[in-house]
Amino acid sequence: MGLASQTPWSAGRSSSADHDGRPDDDDAAAAHRSTFEDFVAQPSLPFALSARPFNFTTVLLSSLPNTSERRAEAASRSAAAAFLSDDKKSEAIRLAFKDSWDAYVQDAWGYDEYHPLSHSGSNWSKEGPSGYLIVDAIDSLLIMGFKQEYERARDWIRDELDFEKDGRFNVFETTIRTLGGLLSASALCTSHALISAHCSAGDSELFLSKAQDLAERLAPAFEATSTGIPLREVNLKTGESFEDADNRGLASLAEISSVQLEFKTLAHSTKTFRWWRLSERPMSAIRNALRTGASDGLLPIFINPRSGKFVLSDVRLGSRGDSYYEYLAKQWLITNRTEDVYRDMYDRAMSGIKKNLVKQSTSSNPPLLYTAEVVPRFVQGRQGPVWSILPKQDHLVCFLGGNLMLGALSSLRSPSSSSSGSSTANADWLRRLRTSDGELDNTLDQSDVMHANEVEDWALGHEIIRTCYDTYRGTRTRLAPEIAHFRMPHEENASFEDWYIKQPPIDAETKRPAAALIDARNILRPETVESLFIAYHLSGDPIYREWGWKIFESFVLHARVKQSGAFANVVDVMGSGPDGKAELEDRMETFWLAETLKYLYLLFSDQDLLPLDQWVFNTEAHPLPVFKQPFPTSFD
Repeated sequence: MGLASQTPWSAGRSSSADHDGRPDDDDAAAAHRSTFEDFVAQPSLPFALSARPFNFTTVLLSSLPNTSERRAEAASRSAAAAFLSDDKKSEAIRLAFKDSWDAYVQDAWGYDEYHPLSHSGSNWSKEGPSGYLIVDAIDSLLIMGFKQEYERARDWIRDELDFEKDGRFNVFETTIRTLGGLLSASALCTSHALISAHCSAGDSELFLSKAQDLAERLAPAFEATSTGIPLREVNLKTGESFEDADNRGLASLAEISSVQLEFKTLAHSTKTFRWWRLSERPMSAIRNALRTGASDGLLPIFINPRSGKFVLSDVRLGSRGDSYYEYLAKQWLITNRTEDVYRDMYDRAMSGIKKNLVKQSTSSNPPLLYTAEVVPRFVQGRQGPVWSILPKQDHLVCFLGGNLMLGALSSLRSPSSSSSGSSTANADWLRRLRTSDGELDNTLDQSDVMHANEVEDWALGHEIIRTCYDTYRGTRTRLAPEIAHFRMPHEENASFEDWYIKQPPIDAETKRPAAALIDARNILRPETVESLFIAYHLSGDPIYREWGWKIFESFVLHARVKQSGAFANVVDVMGSGPDGKAELEDRMETFWLAETLKYLYLLFSDQDLLPLDQWVFNTEAHPLPVFKQPFPTSFD
């Protein structure tokens, strides 16, 4: 629905696995001559707004979770008490982590991935293990206080982890998981008074040394192009770099713009400007594409890494787009809010998302709010693409709720006001906002509380979280699907449900799905509980803990492997076997230990364990410290 002008962007296609309705190769090739500059020269985005437009302020502020009962509850307790840990629940989550870790240690120690049903492991490279799981999880071990397990993981990193691997490694994944994990462990052993007690002398230096070694091996991927945009893969031994052959050599927006926190942290930790500059060059290309102001801060998901030109492709906050929008605010935050270019880019992007991508469901009252995708399609006989709205939201998008709330609240505080007493200050801000039923208290100076735009972002953040939680409670297993498709007003039976899971056709002979249940899977993703953690630790509203606990209970009921205590991916969140349990896939994602359980644990922990004004979490949930004196940002 929602078509639009035929303004061309440029060429290129994402993989066929991304979604249905891809243009034919010939059509895409014919459009290859068009560039992103052709697009941004237009006065506005080439797609229509929702068929059911709504007033953000009216819809959002009326739905803030500020009932009189909650206000009374909040008033009856001190600001600090609102953020105390729930020891019983945090310990239950900690034990789930321990069971998962112990099963991995017993069955697949040292391997990059764990297969809990077959009690085996596998590596991402034929050259042997690269530390993906162990390094990804080591800061979780520190945060949860598993000293003995941490020491074994540290010893493996010291004695076994070797990046001299003659194989191709994904630059983005290796950066966010391995480089980020090493830098986080190093920082926790140095900068955190409580957590560092689990570390031994020399641990921080060990992790930082390994991080420097890895960064040197990743650098050739950035240096292979004149733009500084990294190619997708690199041989860690030879430095040879490789384009993404599956997508015509194009690079994805998320991958090139979600390595900055890690390389900037390395630059700050080693006082080496080279790493800062390395991470800034891809952002320079992005900044150049945004300079005209015509794109509403939104970008296609593919860019040519050699020319630095964006190409004709979807606009979305799901796969290949997500962490670009996540890292805009976080790049500003990690520089102690001194690099305003990133805050400006973030504000423009959030404005564009609200203007063009946020839609509302057809049935619920109040409606569910979600972010749609904008898709170029080709029609025979017409020049250029026709743009349409695809009402589909990946679970990946659920990061947005917490990100919006973090961006809204962080705009209130100047860097000089940050302190170790931030939990009480945050609670005081939110207590004043919450007692106003979503309206600015006219007894307060407006500069002392959120401005209208920040209130809107805060409320939208809550609504996105509510929608994401609805995709959990709306399935048979109470676990969210990988992808939810939302009903459009013109669809038949649109009034019966707000969203659904797209199912593949049934094979006539086997009576089973003719293709993999991609949309219906739950692979233990962290994005919803990440947003719940952020929302609770900024607001103290107990509803976020309540939702998080229900999600954890569903994981335990349906994703836990009875024999070992490990957890595995769920094949179909709408299905169940004779025992009422879901069918499991033989895989436990590394982010189950690195992200999902970490965020759940932190959700029920004391807010001051990792204050959000002092630590910034990368997209793999590795906490990195805010810089005291960052290098300056300077775009070409």
